[in-house]
Amino acid sequence: MDKGEQHFLGVDVGGTHLKIGLVSKKGEIISFEKIDTAPYRDDKAGFSNRFTEGMGSILAKYPEVKKVGIGLPGLISKNRTTTLEIPAIPDLNGFNLKGALKEKYPNISFYLENDAAAAAIGEYRFGKNNPPDDFLFITMGTGIGSALVLDGEIFKGARGNALEMGHMLSRGNEGLEKLIGRNGILRIMERFIQGYPRLAGDLRDKELGTHLLVDTAKAGNEVSLMVFEEVGRILGEAIVSTIRVLDVTNVYFGGGISAGLEFMMPSLDKTVRQYLTPYYVEDLNLMKATLENNAGTLGAAALCFMED
Repeated sequence: MDKGEQHFLGVDVGGTHLKIGLVSKKGEIISFEKIDTAPYRDDKAGFSNRFTEGMGSILAKYPEVKKVGIGLPGLISKNRTTTLEIPAIPDLNGFNLKGALKEKYPNISFYLENDAAAAAIGEYRFGKNNPPDDFLFITMGTGIGSALVLDGEIFKGARGNALEMGHMLSRGNEGLEKLIGRNGILRIMERFIQGYPRLAGDLRDKELGTHLLVDTAKAGNEVSLMVFEEVGRILGEAIVSTIRVLDVTNVYFGGGISAGLEFMMPSLDKTVRQYLTPYYVEDLNLMKATLENNAGTLGAAALCFMED
């Protein structure tokens, strides 16, 4: 490691793990660790206190670091100081996290952001395909996250938390996240396996999961391909509405389920082009994000390039 090069710390906060990476200015992950958050969640003093205290031992490993970016799974105040609603970690709700960290570590600059927005900034800063200054970013994993990069910055909205596509109402007035987040996709799998038992093949008598779905789709399993086709249609309908509102021409897809993007893309693309006019589709680009499994860590580190 070049001692003279500036490095940043990216902390991707999840319900079960912290993913922590030391990242160079070029977006290279110099070192990486994954910490189980069970002790944080079970601590009598609460997750917020344990996280604030625990940051000390993390920083001690990287004495050269002066800037830390933190991606969080939920709503954050517009000034990016207070975690408002973090469903996976309720103890953080209404907690001035940045204030607590600055009080404890006054020589360190901290940057907080929603995790999907952080991943979008990571793609903008470190993406391999020279991303444009304006694009919609959608993450597909346990939930559905999204963000808009506008003129190279996150569009925050009036109160700081714009672009929560996962909570858009979709079919039957269900939230998009409930329909095609991880659990929603598993429900679609179960329904199709029951409906087409002779086509289920390797999906029968298995513990259902998105990794199994992707692997069997790659092997040509007809039910798995039908599941992705349905997911593509549902997501495509939501993207139609979002594009009409934002007038954006570039859409990036990240998150674990994007590993199956090639299988949902035909129905997604067909749906989008069916319901949008030529004005919207003539320059439309739908593509997979390039940072893949490192998106959370690199995205958090990319926050360090934002001004205080």
